[in-house]
Amino acid sequence: MKEIILSDKAPAPIGAYSQGTTNCKLIFTSGQLPVDMETGELIENDIDRAAKAALMNVIAVVEAGGGTKDTIFKTTVFMKDLAQFSNVNSVYAEVFPENAPARSAVQVARLPKDVDIEIEAIAMVK
Repeated sequence: MKEIILSDKAPAPIGAYSQGTTNCKLIFTSGQLPVDMETGELIENDIDRAAKAALMNVIAVVEAGGGTKDTIFKTTVFMKDLAQFSNVNSVYAEVFPENAPARSAVQVARLPKDVDIEIEAIAMVK
């Protein structure tokens, strides 16, 4: 049975989707944008801060679904410009210093709200 995940520590959905879903074993997050949850503002023109914010928003949704940062086993990173991948990789290594989840990274033509990065994840309920 599918349950909807909603966290006030991550950006509210801006369309016809949920922040995440769970079936009591797995958690699937929607793509999380680089929104600074303290200010509610999109982070633009700073890929390091944007990547960190998107990852923190992913983790917030995973936690709201009953998982933890350590139960994330796959992420997909969508980027406007893969030339900035080394920056994103450094941020990823900070957030996941050990046993990092599997990851795919792809360059896309355009993301919602014209952001530079969006990240989604699959995790397990703890």
